[in-house]
Amino acid sequence: MSLLLQRLKWLVTGHNKSASLNPKRLNTADVKPFPLVHLPEQQKQQSLKPNNLKSKHKFKLPMLEAVYEVAVYIHRFHNLDLFQQGWYQLRITMRWEDSEYGSLGTPARVVQYEAPDVGSEDVYGVWRIDDTDHSFSTQPFRIRYARQDILLSMMVSFNLSLNNFEGPSSSAVILKFELLYSPVLENRYNIQACLDSCPAAIHEFRLPPKALLGLHAYCPVHFDAFHAALVDVSVHGCLLKSGVYTSSMKVPSDPQANDEDTIGESNKSKQVMLVKALTSARDILTEEFQKISKAINQKIDIKHITSNELFGFTPTSDSTMAGAEVLTVSSKHENVSEKPNGEVDTQTDVFLHSLSDDKLLRVFDSIGSQLFYLWSIFLNFHRANSKKILEFLRNQWAIDRKAEWSIWMVYTKVEMPHQYISSVVNESSYHGLRGKAPVLRKLTTDPAHSAAMRAELHRRSIAQMRINNRSIQDMHIFGDTSRIPIVIVERVLSAPLRSASGNSYFSQLEQKDTNSLIGGFGPDQTNKLLGATSTRQNGRTLKIGHHLDLRLVRNQWLLIDPKVEFLMSEINEEKTSGDFREMGQRLAQEVVSFIKKKMDKVSRSGVLRTIKLSFVGHSIGNIILRTALSESIMEPYLRYLHTYLSVSGPHLGYLYSSNSLFNGGLWLLKKLKGTQCIHQLTFTDDPDLQNTFLYKLSKQKTLEYFKNIILLSSPQDGYVPYHSARIEMCPASSGDYSKKGKIFLEMLNDCLDQIRAPSSEHRVFMRCDVNFEMSLQGRNLNTIIGRAAHIEFLETDIFARFIMWSFPDLFS
Repeated sequence: MSLLLQRLKWLVTGHNKSASLNPKRLNTADVKPFPLVHLPEQQKQQSLKPNNLKSKHKFKLPMLEAVYEVAVYIHRFHNLDLFQQGWYQLRITMRWEDSEYGSLGTPARVVQYEAPDVGSEDVYGVWRIDDTDHSFSTQPFRIRYARQDILLSMMVSFNLSLNNFEGPSSSAVILKFELLYSPVLENRYNIQACLDSCPAAIHEFRLPPKALLGLHAYCPVHFDAFHAALVDVSVHGCLLKSGVYTSSMKVPSDPQANDEDTIGESNKSKQVMLVKALTSARDILTEEFQKISKAINQKIDIKHITSNELFGFTPTSDSTMAGAEVLTVSSKHENVSEKPNGEVDTQTDVFLHSLSDDKLLRVFDSIGSQLFYLWSIFLNFHRANSKKILEFLRNQWAIDRKAEWSIWMVYTKVEMPHQYISSVVNESSYHGLRGKAPVLRKLTTDPAHSAAMRAELHRRSIAQMRINNRSIQDMHIFGDTSRIPIVIVERVLSAPLRSASGNSYFSQLEQKDTNSLIGGFGPDQTNKLLGATSTRQNGRTLKIGHHLDLRLVRNQWLLIDPKVEFLMSEINEEKTSGDFREMGQRLAQEVVSFIKKKMDKVSRSGVLRTIKLSFVGHSIGNIILRTALSESIMEPYLRYLHTYLSVSGPHLGYLYSSNSLFNGGLWLLKKLKGTQCIHQLTFTDDPDLQNTFLYKLSKQKTLEYFKNIILLSSPQDGYVPYHSARIEMCPASSGDYSKKGKIFLEMLNDCLDQIRAPSSEHRVFMRCDVNFEMSLQGRNLNTIIGRAAHIEFLETDIFARFIMWSFPDLFS
């Protein structure tokens, strides 16, 4: 063993002792990265045997070793929606995925970038390493309120040995985060014992074998729907040289002539594979380092390493490993394969196999030292620029979401029909159509059934798919890919309006007096409030969202835009069986009061540039929302409407509902309880269909003002008719020539006319079908009547993640 390796071994042994026994003794300013030298006891004894042992039954082989180092940087813990106050702690472990090689990763180094406030009451104790389960735990921290930040700012590095692998690993690594919880105790000394009892939530990630060669990625930890938090984490990994030892191999007493050659060739192949892996790791680390440096605009001087320098590495002093020049160029060797640019191609098997054991060992040492140099520089660079690097990686992660999650999403584009035309028309309705009345064809297929079959076929194809990439895989999604919701996104291309009347609102809106928007401010104050000032530095944007019982959607929205202000409406709780008109009035008053309060607060602290009002509704909440928008007190704010996300909303009511069990339940509610909103949904609130509530609501321009409209539906949802949630034609109405059919088509056309974008305005209109995997729920009453899928919209957020992160511009 060389003096350098002996020095590194001493550093590793001494550092691990100090870190595991007494974390306070660790001087983070003096921490330098180093490869872990791991020699099993038997191998140590073999390596210490005299070199002059000679036996015709033994021969010596040089064995090369490498280690994966995975550094996990934990920036902060952000409380999104934890249900309980108390003490929390993060515990991290790492292991090989394959049970055959199920050894754990070992915490090798901890660096505290920024020390937490010593006097803070929200942080208690210190981080620790448990030698029993090889886990790392942060210091306990106290969560008191929603959207609270706890700055952790530390990096822990794990080493994963390759002793059990023949060359580079073909196994993935599982990175496990556990959320530990303890209630607030009178005696703080009992907190740790309570935290260690059982994890409150677990979130695992898979690091594919390809990623282990070189990884720099953002890795958000959310835990689960009941413990909604955001832990800002980035993961950095690299393959590093570990050591070299000599192994004495025994052969049979009467060996064949080529036994030693066969064993030697097998070992040579493993060595070649390892050298190639180290070369790839070096190239990946160099490329990623340069990309990150350029992205954050922080230059760093790294010596350009070429393949021609592989044979000339001569460490000049101990300072070499601290970042000095580490390479000197020597003359080229014979039998070297060259690339077109003149560099040595060390990835060529023929070339590497042609090298002698001594030369191959020199190549291994040279590349390993280069990797060590680059990895050391990167870790120091990361410590100096951790926040900028995290921001860059997070932005890159957000960009990559649509591509990665497209496995479960199917994209299509369709033209919006100019107008659905009924076969029941007057002669005056079709003058100029060459004497022929337009006839609407009867739909021969059930759209809901077709959508369900399409999603099921896509789900089967996913089950046969081999996902092989270098990205970190969230095990909430990639753990069982066949059970993830399938989302069919239908981008609807708008058609022209049937008349010019649809443009009248937008032309008149610009002529309205802006004083009406804030009520009582003079002209000068109004201009300042609306951002008509040149001091953009102090300007702020007020973005307000509204949702009904959609906490999981709200959490995803907050992750996309942390500055958004949310109103969680409670005004109609326990009152949803009454008249939609009354519920809409109450909601409108609640929204206006909330908007005024936020506008006043922002105007006192800065300049209010813009306002974006976005609404989210589930089920009949969508009818309440549209009713509220038709109220006169909402008129001054309609110009600020931004995104409308309708989750399974019965926009066209229940004129045509094919779910007989659900229809029976509605009939009972009307007969036994006389529920007013049920009468309104089923068009029995008035004998004349043209006087019913939903018919009149369709005449109100409640959808026209939104810039983006997204209609979520599910063919498995039996509570809301499929066509009603999607605002489209249904098979039953297409063959109905009665007055009911005519009323339905009129409502449908009125709603679509509002959605069609005027010529001066661009509007995004999408229909998204969500197909849940319901096999685990079995066959029960909930699945039979379609309630399971209707409630699944509220109990899972994966579909919301797919949609919202694929189209972030609609939610920011």
